[in-house]
Amino acid sequence: MAVLNDKILVNDWHVVGHVSALDATEIMSVRVLGIDVVVWRTGDGCVLAWKDLCIHRGVRLSLGEIQNENSLMCPYHGWTYNAEGRCISIPAHPDQQPPEKARVEAYHAKVERDLIWVCLGTPPDYTAPFPEWDDQTYRRILCGPYVFKAHGPRIVENFLDVGHFPFVHENTLGTRERPEIAPYEVVTDAEGVTASQIRIFQPNPDGTGIGKEVEYTYRVFRPLTAYFRKEATTQGFAIMLMVTPVEETISHAWMWMLMNHSYDVPEQELRAFQDHVAGEDIPIVESQRPELLPLDLQAELHLRSDKTAIAYRKWLRELGLTFGTA
Repeated sequence: MAVLNDKILVNDWHVVGHVSALDATEIMSVRVLGIDVVVWRTGDGCVLAWKDLCIHRGVRLSLGEIQNENSLMCPYHGWTYNAEGRCISIPAHPDQQPPEKARVEAYHAKVERDLIWVCLGTPPDYTAPFPEWDDQTYRRILCGPYVFKAHGPRIVENFLDVGHFPFVHENTLGTRERPEIAPYEVVTDAEGVTASQIRIFQPNPDGTGIGKEVEYTYRVFRPLTAYFRKEATTQGFAIMLMVTPVEETISHAWMWMLMNHSYDVPEQELRAFQDHVAGEDIPIVESQRPELLPLDLQAELHLRSDKTAIAYRKWLRELGLTFGTA
């Protein structure tokens, strides 16, 4: 239950799936912050998220079925709940009006950027900026979810770290012969953390087979939502990372990958490359000790190249995030 004690994550949005996974006849069973959630859509397209629990005998509502497009029926005794979450039918007692307290526990749900988001508490009126999203020259490729047996802050910090490229992602994102990271700028303000002008050598950053130095800009908008944009000559490449805390030490990492080049490369091939990169990251992140991200900067050694991670840790401490941190 430690996850639920973190007011920041309880009152934040978390990705649970792509909108294509849900239509009027499908029911999703997901887990967020240690809570089982049933997600379904009514006939008029409204997406609903409830605690996956029939209040009668505790059976998962996700095992049930949608009735008349706007009601969800429990598979055990047929108790049926309308779109407001109120029980409207108890088949064993057809003449009995269901009691007022016969209601499901409802959560907030929305569809945004083709993803389904759930908030277990009071959601913020906020959407992380993603300037490439509305640019029609960019291809959109959804990657993940990648399953990490690790806490979300560790995953985000790894995402922000370019220093591991020449070693964990050797010959793709970096090379051991050119591991240097030049000085760069980091700013923390009301919008989160921004690290800019991060330059690193990559052996083939634009598909030409010619190695060159590229420049990254990283931004962290929410504790578990981050973004980067990579510039390689005239080509643009951006990724939005969204980490969903499933359990105490199980996280799902979703990534929207957008690019304005390589139009002739099949989507499956581009996604396979990102799958490969994530596959290299997962064992590294899962091996980190302590498992909780240390917010006390005296607990580990830091270098100039760690400026983004340092700023991220300081920012989490200022926010008061307790989940996944020490």
